Amino acid sequence: MSATPKADSRPLSPHLQIWRFHATMAASITHRLTGVGLYGGTLLIAAWLVALASGPDAYNAVEAVAFSIPGQILLFLWAFAVLFHFANGIRHLVWDGPGVGFDPKVASQVSIFNFAFALLGAAALMTAAILS
Repeated sequence: MSATPKADSRPLSPHLQIWRFHATMAASITHRLTGVGLYGGTLLIAAWLVALASGPDAYNAVEAVAFSIPGQILLFLWAFAVLFHFANGIRHLVWDGPGVGFDPKVASQVSIFNFAFALLGAAALMTAAILS
């Protein structure tokens, strides 16, 4: 064994400073964030179900929080997270199954579509909920 360390000849992984930020990168980061957000939303649904089973007083308390402005914002963000995670999950299934959509232009277009779908879908759900 040599006394001097030998330099590693493998290429280094590019750092974030090298990559230009693009839609596919934003979609990847958002997919992870919405996945974490879905855990929080699941806890809120569980709290709502427990309140529903606990009686009218507990349900009215949860309903008051849900219909407040922060509650409405949280519901909108949760709807966005569900829809984005759903759409991006389908994109990953298409990538993993038939293996199409890897072209950078197509991947960026699908990422932008996923953002638009989630944003417009969450707005439509909230509008429908408010009007009903």
